[in-house]
Amino acid sequence: MTVREASSEGLGYKLTVGVVGTADVVATTMHLGADFADGPVDFRLVAVAYEHEADIARELARVQPELDVCLFAGPLPYDLAREAGALSVPATFVPLSGSALYGTLLRAVLDGGYDLRRVSIDSVPRREVDEAYSEIGVPADDVSVLEYSDPSSPSAFESFHAELHRSGTTTLALTSVRSVAQRLAAAEVPVLLVRPTKATVRVALRTALLLGLGSRLEESQIAVGIVEAPVTGGDFGALRLALQGLLLDEARGMGATVLPRDERSYYVVATLGSLVAATDDFAVPPFVERVRAELGIDIELGIGLGATAREAEANARTALGRSRTDGEHDSYLVGHDGHVLLLPSRPRVRMAAQKEARTKAVATLRRLVTAMRSAARLPQSGPVVVDASTVADLLQITPRAARRLLNTLSELGLAWQMPPARTTGPGRPRQSYRLMLERLG
Repeated sequence: MTVREASSEGLGYKLTVGVVGTADVVATTMHLGADFADGPVDFRLVAVAYEHEADIARELARVQPELDVCLFAGPLPYDLAREAGALSVPATFVPLSGSALYGTLLRAVLDGGYDLRRVSIDSVPRREVDEAYSEIGVPADDVSVLEYSDPSSPSAFESFHAELHRSGTTTLALTSVRSVAQRLAAAEVPVLLVRPTKATVRVALRTALLLGLGSRLEESQIAVGIVEAPVTGGDFGALRLALQGLLLDEARGMGATVLPRDERSYYVVATLGSLVAATDDFAVPPFVERVRAELGIDIELGIGLGATAREAEANARTALGRSRTDGEHDSYLVGHDGHVLLLPSRPRVRMAAQKEARTKAVATLRRLVTAMRSAARLPQSGPVVVDASTVADLLQITPRAARRLLNTLSELGLAWQMPPARTTGPGRPRQSYRLMLERLG
């Protein structure tokens, strides 16, 4: 059984969401994600862009170890990833709903003046096509539809649209698959790509955040803490009452319950989610510092997690045993899988270092924004996207230092790495970052 020190990375509310799709769709989704940057969930988006559907599994494998949840641009890449066994985290996709169809139909009329009654549509369910046409008052009897059912469906989409166009039945094809749209355009079949609306993408992103949060916190798990007071001389009864009062006060703040265990110890029962909040993402043990400051004693604390109260209590006893024997009055947590985490009793130096790192990063971001404003390179509106070359020029530093700076901002959630720009020349494609100015307050 291995023991590692807990940190806020990978245990609390900070989520890493992989956005999987073609580069343009991924970029749009990441810009829309900024709408949630100041919400209750701390998260960052990671671009997982591919050029061809065959590349999805490889691109996912490259970044998946750091992901908590995946958001796919549609059902096809989602199903291809599942079929390839490339998914090991919760995932969802942006649905091809009626709203996406409405927008494409509007473009067909405004941009091309097409007759909406002579259209072929793939991917979207027939029922949703009929509903959309009914709502805009256009008969759908002659509209041809080929629904998406599984990853093999797109292989029939191209011939479906092309044959209808050649026969004169349709004048426009609507497809959700970029590669199909490209081949149809090359064959001189008029085609429009069905793209989800921004509102649909926002809803899907919110769903992904909830999926990831639920998976990470596993709210249904029970957390049981055992707090044990040391044997001391003097009025132990008064000390015990004071400890009980302090624990009750702490428990009220985290929605927990305090129960006597024996003459020297208490149970504190809570959900995992409330424990995460009370421990600052498992960076500090609950109760310990306050008990030491107000009562002048070092308590032993063991915390156990489990799907049932019995399992959590057994793990708490194991954790308490570790706390008793380590000689440092440190606290331990044992998870439902038997994994042991050390919660240091005096983590203030490490916490201060983390806070200092973020403070420095925020100051650096402010300095970069000021430099952009002075150079008249800060957009009046919309996302702010930079690369290492731009940062190096603005801050008068080397490109290598600029890359390190942007990586640091990305790790702290102050910048999001965008899909690499396409390039036809040699060398690595230029990497851009979206600066999260929303998090400057």
